[in-house]
Amino acid sequence: MKPWEKISVSAAGNMVFGGCDCIELVKEYGTPLYVLDERVVREVCRGFDSALRGAGAQGRVYYASKALSTTALYRIIEQEGLGIDVVSGGELYTAQNASFPGERIVFHGNNKTPDELRMAVEYGVGCIVIDSHEEIGTLADIARDCRKTVRVSLRVKPGIEAHTHEFVLTAIDDCKFGLGLYDGEARLAVKEILTRKELKLIGLHCHIGSQIFEKEPFFIAADRLTDFALSIKKDLDTEIKEISFGGGFGIMYTEKDAEAEPYEFIGEMVEALYKNCDEKGLPHYDFCIEPGRAIVGEAGITLYTVGTVKRVPGVRTYVSVDGGMGDNPRHMLYGSEYTAKLVNKPTAAATETLAIAGRYCESGDILIKEAKLPPCQAGDVLAVFSTGAYNYSMASNYNRVPIPAMVLVNEGKHAQIVKRQSYEQLIENDTMAPWQK
Repeated sequence: MKPWEKISVSAAGNMVFGGCDCIELVKEYGTPLYVLDERVVREVCRGFDSALRGAGAQGRVYYASKALSTTALYRIIEQEGLGIDVVSGGELYTAQNASFPGERIVFHGNNKTPDELRMAVEYGVGCIVIDSHEEIGTLADIARDCRKTVRVSLRVKPGIEAHTHEFVLTAIDDCKFGLGLYDGEARLAVKEILTRKELKLIGLHCHIGSQIFEKEPFFIAADRLTDFALSIKKDLDTEIKEISFGGGFGIMYTEKDAEAEPYEFIGEMVEALYKNCDEKGLPHYDFCIEPGRAIVGEAGITLYTVGTVKRVPGVRTYVSVDGGMGDNPRHMLYGSEYTAKLVNKPTAAATETLAIAGRYCESGDILIKEAKLPPCQAGDVLAVFSTGAYNYSMASNYNRVPIPAMVLVNEGKHAQIVKRQSYEQLIENDTMAPWQK
């Protein structure tokens, strides 16, 4: 079912999300407001884990926390038995704050700093994904200083072009992530890792892109990664234990997107991997995936209050809201599309095509270029769907606008899990030069 079809209507005639009247949420917490449905998050976590176990695979589902990183969300992920992958010291610190088990954390990133690597080693993360030749020596030195052996995986580029936006293609040769399978860089990295007694190579990792609805790119990845695993086993006498296919599973933003559960073809991915293993005489590796958007994307909405309605005759009508690119930059970055509804008029006929504009001082600050909605007026409350991923996590203070609050809802219960940023917090790191005082 489409996310915008899962809503209900309260006795007062308002949109209900996660069992909560959205107008009541706005009255208590204000707008813009991120809202996350805990029940949906848990259901998707269980769906991924069940699909993996049902396919007879060993391994783990890791939540890609770059999609949304908060202490409360990490607690949910931990309770559901998943791991997490982090890509910065800040995400790792948040995980530590949530008492997330270190052995269930994978640390990614194409340019991890020495301080971040030391932080990961000291916390005892389960695996660090090597992304460059330079990182091998830096990590080995840190591991030696800490008197630890660090489990590592190697991120490779299998040369696959999935059908997605060019900015989120991550497995082609011309990409900042990983090391190439066909230019010899990945093989050279394996050799370097094997010379470092402080590092233990446990697996191979790839990520082929984002917002992908096709199965075939993952099947091709299984073939190419097992080919590489076979070659290093034969030539370097090195046996890995796991293969991670990253994430990238698509969700519904608009009617154009496929309506499917993101974990539907996990079984086929496992089958493709193990078929390759059997044909090449390899063991059945642990199967790992890293969904992020697919876990939290459809679980989230953002609520806005309409401010002005500006009709440009013969051109378009701009409906401006009290948020925009500061709380959701994805339309400006990728041309991303969304679906919206009026919270206070959820059953009214969508008779107009409107541009939902943000409040920021950029002409490109548009949330939805063509939204099908009832006529809007100042004071209306707008809900934008599928904003659980890459909205709060990419939010900024452009124009010195505070970052919105986030509320967790669950079958009629609601609680704030991220406080709204204050003006005082905006300037707390500001200082003046001595000669200005």
